[in-house]
Amino acid sequence: MSNKSFDPNAPKVISLADESTLEPTASILMLEDSAEQTVSLKEFLEANNYKVTTASNGVEGLKHIMGRDFDVILCDMLMPTLPGDMFYLAVERIKPHLCRRFIFISGYNGDPKIDGFIRKVKGLMLNKPLHIRYLLDSIKLILKKTQTPTTLTMVSA
Repeated sequence: MSNKSFDPNAPKVISLADESTLEPTASILMLEDSAEQTVSLKEFLEANNYKVTTASNGVEGLKHIMGRDFDVILCDMLMPTLPGDMFYLAVERIKPHLCRRFIFISGYNGDPKIDGFIRKVKGLMLNKPLHIRYLLDSIKLILKKTQTPTTLTMVSA
């Protein structure tokens, strides 16, 4: 399945994991301005036993961040109101410990501004269309890297 791309128009997503092997989940804040992609990606992540909170822009995302911490932050780079780089800088000021939990996503491969920002913050970047195996592997990497007491990871089959 490593070559499959995320398709927002695909039928209901089926989990890649055997649900009998899953422990309680990690929390993900997903910032994505495309309603179709938000719904499909949320269904996919929830089918893989993650708890997903969504925001359509950085301002909404900040409201969620002010209310609680998340184990992973999946952040689109180009959004209205407050784009991904500005959202990250705001999080860096109010809850800097969350900055290691970001996975940035973008459909603008090779954009010099985005590439420069990702290099500057030493961020993890996935390009759209998302490859679902890379997404799941990146989430697991963030969870392993941050190892917070609230983080519960999936058991390997």
